[in-house]
Amino acid sequence: MTTSGSRWVSRPSTTLSPTSTRLWRRSNTERSAIYGIVSCLSAARGQHATERVQPPFCDAGSFCTGCPCLSRIPAASDAVPAGEGVGLVQTQYATWEEPLLLESGAVLAPVTLAYETYGTLNAARDNAILLLHALSGDAHAAGTHHPTERKRGWWDAMVGPGRPFDTNCYFIICSNVIGGCQGSTGPGSLNPQTGRPYGTRFPVITIGDMVSAQAHLIERLGITTLYAVAGGSMGGFQALEWATAYPERVRNVVLLATAARSSTQTIAWNSIGRRAIMSDPHWRGGDYYGHAPPIDGLSVARMIGHITYLSEPALEQKFARRLQDTPQVQFTLEREFAIESYLDYQGQNFNERFDANSYLYITKAMDYWDLPGRYGSLEAALRRSTARFLILSFDSDWLYPPSESATIAAALRHTGAEVFYTNLSSSAGHDAFLVDTALQSPMLVDFLAAGNRECK
Repeated sequence: MTTSGSRWVSRPSTTLSPTSTRLWRRSNTERSAIYGIVSCLSAARGQHATERVQPPFCDAGSFCTGCPCLSRIPAASDAVPAGEGVGLVQTQYATWEEPLLLESGAVLAPVTLAYETYGTLNAARDNAILLLHALSGDAHAAGTHHPTERKRGWWDAMVGPGRPFDTNCYFIICSNVIGGCQGSTGPGSLNPQTGRPYGTRFPVITIGDMVSAQAHLIERLGITTLYAVAGGSMGGFQALEWATAYPERVRNVVLLATAARSSTQTIAWNSIGRRAIMSDPHWRGGDYYGHAPPIDGLSVARMIGHITYLSEPALEQKFARRLQDTPQVQFTLEREFAIESYLDYQGQNFNERFDANSYLYITKAMDYWDLPGRYGSLEAALRRSTARFLILSFDSDWLYPPSESATIAAALRHTGAEVFYTNLSSSAGHDAFLVDTALQSPMLVDFLAAGNRECK
């Protein structure tokens, strides 16, 4: 069904099958079969629905469409290896003096964004993909900064030659959000009016403000249209913001383990984390720069948050009720269980790379995230977009459960968008989008290649 006056064909949701995760690439014949299913769905779809619906699920947790599931398409016999990574990379910095108008009405100037790039921008300048990080991420998505460095970027397994975000085909960009603490302007940056770190004088920001700053960066790089935006968790918030605030500048959108609005439960967890930081006497009202930082508060905040990123099956499998150092309980108030030691380690490690004030500001921005609230409904918001969508959720994710992704897929279906959605089986919880890369890679490869003749 073609909307009057529009060149966009109305297409309902279909799925990319979990059983295809054995594959990194498919043959052109198989890929044509996969995306050809979308055409058959047009006839089955019927009239646009205006009410919000909870979509039904097929077997394997896939979105029901009334057409053959992709799992019924014969699988290719050979998988393509992941390929080499991007190697040594360097963080770059873009600074501009023009004031950035924030949603609160405040202005921020100057603004600096830290960013990294991988691959080569083609002559047409139309092969750029913007990766969008989650709460604790940064611009360093792939590779290493030093030859002896062991820790790689936060999505290293996904970026590089022959990998899903293939640097032989695409120009990959990743920037640290404003409000962050890894090179972009944030509460730890110097306030030009005082010559001292902003602290809590830094203006409250939103997801929209983060994306507005990214849009400035993309313009400075000479890119008019992004081939794709991709992100998980808070990165998915940003991807949705790109799709609706800058629809003419985004061709494809990849959403992983995300939601169209922060739930009451998510706001509650974030609030507890902020309270832990602000209750630490070393927080000093946010003016702790040059003094001992609130490491205890930030550690507790990270411990709380980290639990929400995992799943009960994963915790049971990894720790159960095992004691850390003794064969039996010692009847002490000190930590004894392995899970306690693990959470302590996570909290301490987080202190080495993150700023407490940035945690406050970024989690507050997440709390404010409400796409349907801004436009009146989720469907009204998504009607602004003309992009193709790939949406992946994970069945053990209880922070942003599959129902959140299914709701987005249903709303997109009602708008006539081309959307592919599946709920993948993983025990890794919310963190699955970061750690279960082999599970999602085949779907990303197929989705991105389908819209790019040069990279099939």
